Amino acid sequence: MFGRFERTVALRYLRARKGERFASVIALFSLVGISLGVATLIIVMAVMNGFKADLMGRILGLHGDLNVYAYGQVIRDYKDDAALIRRVPGVTQVLPMTQGTVLAEAGRYSTGAMLEGLAQEDLRNWKALSDGIMEGSLDEFQGDSAVAVGVTLAERAGLHVGSSLTILSPNGQATPFGTMPRVRKLHVALVFDANWNDYNSNIILMPLAASQKFLMMGDGVSLMQVSTSDPLNVRPVSRQITEALNDPRLQVLDWTQSANGFLDAVTVEQNVMFLILTLIILVAAFNVISSLIMMVKDKTRDIAVLRTFGASRGSVMRIFLMCGASVGVVGTVVGTGLGICFALNIERIRHVLESLTGTDLFNPEVYFLARLPARLVWSQVVEVAVLSLALSLLATLYPSWRAAKTDPVEALRHE
Repeated sequence: MFGRFERTVALRYLRARKGERFASVIALFSLVGISLGVATLIIVMAVMNGFKADLMGRILGLHGDLNVYAYGQVIRDYKDDAALIRRVPGVTQVLPMTQGTVLAEAGRYSTGAMLEGLAQEDLRNWKALSDGIMEGSLDEFQGDSAVAVGVTLAERAGLHVGSSLTILSPNGQATPFGTMPRVRKLHVALVFDANWNDYNSNIILMPLAASQKFLMMGDGVSLMQVSTSDPLNVRPVSRQITEALNDPRLQVLDWTQSANGFLDAVTVEQNVMFLILTLIILVAAFNVISSLIMMVKDKTRDIAVLRTFGASRGSVMRIFLMCGASVGVVGTVVGTGLGICFALNIERIRHVLESLTGTDLFNPEVYFLARLPARLVWSQVVEVAVLSLALSLLATLYPSWRAAKTDPVEALRHE
């Protein structure tokens, strides 16, 4: 499509000469603008993808793909129900758990927390927590006085393995003087890091039998947390569990019902950010138009001479197409490389910036996650690059067409 003649002339026009530097400076700004726009779009999309993947992974890993409740009641025959659920195809894990709100005190520190009880073997198989044990051993998670706390709660309260922790439950026994809250002094057997700040700071784990006794649930549990082999296709499994249990008192709630609104909000925000940041590339494309129009204006005499020597209108149009497209191609390539490198090393860059500025750029208490996530989706990178190239090419069409329409007789007459 582009011959040697067009390539040679286009390359010569791109090199600024004395008296022609202004148009080249605008072209350079256009190249920088396209590069920054493409890089910013790739980085932001990678961070949004990382947020979505990490949030979904944490939500499903810590709260299960679906949960079985008996609203306002305790599940008494949970062992038989758990056995029925385990036989449903696609179910990989069932965790019977107790839950209750407590007040936790350690020294002069006190905070509200959620007390969750589960069996030692279930905690061992719960990889989202057992893989993040910071202190202690799972073998110590047994008896009536052992608890496991998150790393954030441990840091705030000054807790370590062996430290004392007092919990108070508002659900107590009725007495002639009113309801007396239940208080128990415990020791920390485990400190875990769930990579989810809200979980690390608000959850206290207790062996199942001890929690049942403390929360006065008898031999029952509050819920059964279920994991599946395919979380994205959880609805059929949810229906099969409902049919297998065949108990109107039990309700099955999967993540698409409990957390889908939150994930949908992240998806909408991701799409809106894509549209907003695309405007950066669009503005840079307008700069390409302005720089190319100025180049055509400066090269009017050259165009007339080329046409007089026999260059066709197609050749002239291809020359200026190459001039404008080269800015878009180089800017896209540079921006894509910069965006990929930044996204792959964003956590290291964050640590460097934090050490230089002395500030916390990513507070886990605000963003829920313990690190800045980034996940490159290569199909999106290709989409951004193609979009940038397309906008850059479209920006060159009108100035190139105007250059091809130049009448050599009129141009030389005015020169």
